Amino acid sequence: MLEELRITGLGVIEDATLPLGSGLTVITGETGAGKTMVVTSLGLLFGGRADAGRVRAEPGRATVDGRLTLPSHVRAAVENRIAEAGAAIEDDGTLLMSRTLTVEGRSRAHVGGRTVPVAVLGEVGERVFALHGQSDQLRLLRPAEQRAALDRFAGTEHEKLLGQFAELFNRWRAVEDDLADRRANARQLSQEADLLRLGLDEISRVDPQPGEDELLREEAQRLEHVEGLRSAAQLAHVALAGTGEGDDVTDVLSLISTARRTLEAQAGVDRVLGELAARLDEVATLAGDVSTELGTYLASLDADPGRLQEVYERRAALRALTRKYADDVDGVVAWAEHARTRLGELDTSDELLEELDRERQRLHGEVAELAAVLSAARREAAVRFAADVTVELAGLAMPHARIEVVVAPKTTGSGLAITTPTGAESGVGPDGADDIELRLLPHPGAPAQPLQKGASGGELSRVMLAIEVVFAGVGGPPTLVFDEVDAGVGGTAAVEIGKRLARLARDHQVLVVTHLPQVAAFADRHLVVAKDTGGAVTTSGVRVVEHTERARELARMLAGLPDSDLGIAHAEELLAVADREKSHP
Repeated sequence: MLEELRITGLGVIEDATLPLGSGLTVITGETGAGKTMVVTSLGLLFGGRADAGRVRAEPGRATVDGRLTLPSHVRAAVENRIAEAGAAIEDDGTLLMSRTLTVEGRSRAHVGGRTVPVAVLGEVGERVFALHGQSDQLRLLRPAEQRAALDRFAGTEHEKLLGQFAELFNRWRAVEDDLADRRANARQLSQEADLLRLGLDEISRVDPQPGEDELLREEAQRLEHVEGLRSAAQLAHVALAGTGEGDDVTDVLSLISTARRTLEAQAGVDRVLGELAARLDEVATLAGDVSTELGTYLASLDADPGRLQEVYERRAALRALTRKYADDVDGVVAWAEHARTRLGELDTSDELLEELDRERQRLHGEVAELAAVLSAARREAAVRFAADVTVELAGLAMPHARIEVVVAPKTTGSGLAITTPTGAESGVGPDGADDIELRLLPHPGAPAQPLQKGASGGELSRVMLAIEVVFAGVGGPPTLVFDEVDAGVGGTAAVEIGKRLARLARDHQVLVVTHLPQVAAFADRHLVVAKDTGGAVTTSGVRVVEHTERARELARMLAGLPDSDLGIAHAEELLAVADREKSHP
């Protein structure tokens, strides 16, 4: 639940704080006062698209800050997501969120005081917030949105079934595409495979090993300079350890040993000499290790001219490969691995084509079977969905209207198709084999018409609200925002919309931007966006209205006369009616 919203530098709003809370909050104000900016700010806060054109020139950036409390059914999921981004909920259990947008179009997001990607705001928003406006009504006219609405109503088990079907469908489509590609391009694939086999055959004859070219280069260099290397190593070895044949050469190890014994003899007189003697002991150990390694090195030197020739020939063979396939031997090895993988993809043998065809037919059958299960689940959900929405329409001053949800086979078009259990052919996609259409019967005897043909603006608003009330009964975000979804409605229907929104607010936080006094009268909290044109720049602020002020605002909405005694009396009567209605369970 959104506890508080602060908006600065956005559109006509210079700086405004909206105190929010549970129940029904309505936002009213004159046209152009900035009600739209409130809805825009909510969209920004929850990761919506940023429009730099709405940022005020002074101070050059817009900021939206929100403070939320999370209901138990979404808290764990939200905490886990923001923890991945390095953020956390405050000690008092609230979550602070912020979005900043500059006139240059730069956007930054913060959650729990930590900078996060804007996408994190969107992911949190999906859990806690849903915005419904007139554009949502238009979206509901699209078949894909109607199918999504029905699937959402059908519940979590149905959504799992949808996921399983999409995965199975994608596997089937991949096999279909693979088989069609191999059949259509058999000649080109065969030619490519021949070239790859020639390359692999040449590489396998040489059999290069990873890093072999560098090792051979080092070995060739040693063999080419073997005499110089032996002479240097021999001289160093003699200098360190002598020849061991009693000659007059004084070796380093002997000198170090003499120096160490001399110092140790005086260590009892001065401990400094003892410490130096210990260090000479370390030097002797190191010199001895080097001497031993030199001896091993001398023994390993090979002056065999035959080996040098072998190295030359091997390097030439490797260079022949690197000229054709890669920059170095490791690249040649990688090319060969890729070529082997690609050969498997280029197989156009009859055996493989038959195997792929069998797999295609098997997956086709499974897709058709699961599509039938999905269709049956949708038909069952369609009956319940239509009945629930029809009941809500009766309470929205459309007592004789009825909603039908038609589940029909997809048109085949040019895509993939399956055979339904009835033997008919149906198109199919990752969302199943059904087209969904919402139809409205506005009154008895009238033909059922698709929503886009059979519903007026006011009726569409009420159908949308009825659907949202039904959705709210099966879960969904705890905060619902309605932006003038009551457009085109008036009179008794407007009162009924107010009743339904108030009922919805018993279990949800509901924010409504409205121009209807009949709806505003049902509010638990009434906010007014007021425009100030006293200065050189037009600005707007937001204030809470209560008691007499609230009656004056309703009078303004009723007749444009906030100071009219008759208008205020009418507004007070409307408030009394709303209070009585809200008191009923």
